[in-house]
Amino acid sequence: MSLYVNNSIVSSSAFPAAPVQLCYENVNGSCVKSPYSPGPRVLLYVVFGFGAVLAVFGNLLVIISVLHFKQLYSPTNFLIASLACADFLVGATVMPFSLVRSVESCWYFGAQFCTIHSCFDVAFCYSSLFHLCFISIDRYIAVTDPLVYPTKFTVSVSRMCIGISWILPVVYSGAVFYTGVNDVGMEELSLALNCVGGCQVVINQDWFLINFLLFFIPTLVMIILYSKIFLVARKQAQKVEATVSNSESSSESYKARVAKRERKAAKTLGVTVVAFMISWLPYMIDSFFDSILGSVTPGYIYEILAWFGYYNSALNPLIYAVFYPWFRRAIKLTVTGQVLKDSSSTINLFSKGT
Repeated sequence: MSLYVNNSIVSSSAFPAAPVQLCYENVNGSCVKSPYSPGPRVLLYVVFGFGAVLAVFGNLLVIISVLHFKQLYSPTNFLIASLACADFLVGATVMPFSLVRSVESCWYFGAQFCTIHSCFDVAFCYSSLFHLCFISIDRYIAVTDPLVYPTKFTVSVSRMCIGISWILPVVYSGAVFYTGVNDVGMEELSLALNCVGGCQVVINQDWFLINFLLFFIPTLVMIILYSKIFLVARKQAQKVEATVSNSESSSESYKARVAKRERKAAKTLGVTVVAFMISWLPYMIDSFFDSILGSVTPGYIYEILAWFGYYNSALNPLIYAVFYPWFRRAIKLTVTGQVLKDSSSTINLFSKGT
């Protein structure tokens, strides 16, 4: 999603070297290279590279956990595993190449792969957003009507949500980048920016508005739903206290336990949604004003905001590790190789907690 801008930046380096350097020496039309000094260069490779590694291996652990352990088979967890797939692909196919471009200020992977990379960037980041939107709908139903929820949000419904979360972003990004509609009316700027060794995407204001709405509408839906979820959760918590104090029937006690479990899951996934919005909102707001005012954001600020968003793909597994004891146990069983043993898929992950 970080390439999806109205006017691209020519240089992403905060401290360009004095001598003029080119991405490709002795090549006509080569982009000017603006490298960092050795110290910041190494630091950026470490910081950005760590994010990519964490996104790949952290989300891989989430995928393995949900798909291997049968106890985790549920509509919500299937959505979580699919979300982890999107974040895994961001870490595996987007972040490594963006890392080189950001630090070296040059694109060394060819013009054709630049288009593919841009498609991956937009598709996988929006896929994450759509997954989170469907997860918020899932949690809203689970918290507001926990006893009826299993009949409303079934595995088949979860699969449909997963399909939409993948098909729409892939079709949208492919249509935009492979039809050329993104730079209609801005062809001269596009030619000027895309020198040899550059990978800048130009988006006209009409398509940027569509892009912004695709981000804003699901985000607004999530904000509304989670606001309602926490209002309902507060009322349910008060009712649970009354249930306990009045020693009501076992049926009421069961309802209270179910409601408590769904509220806890909603709280954890709510943290995931908030983390996504905090990660991507600064970039989207900055891009929105850039589309109106022109490219007024300094290159290095733009890169920081973009990588702040990328890092969200590495953040979700950490959130699960903090809030889900079953995920911590699943990680331990996976990294120690116990998942390779017979019948490991039937291990009870909830015996020590949630």
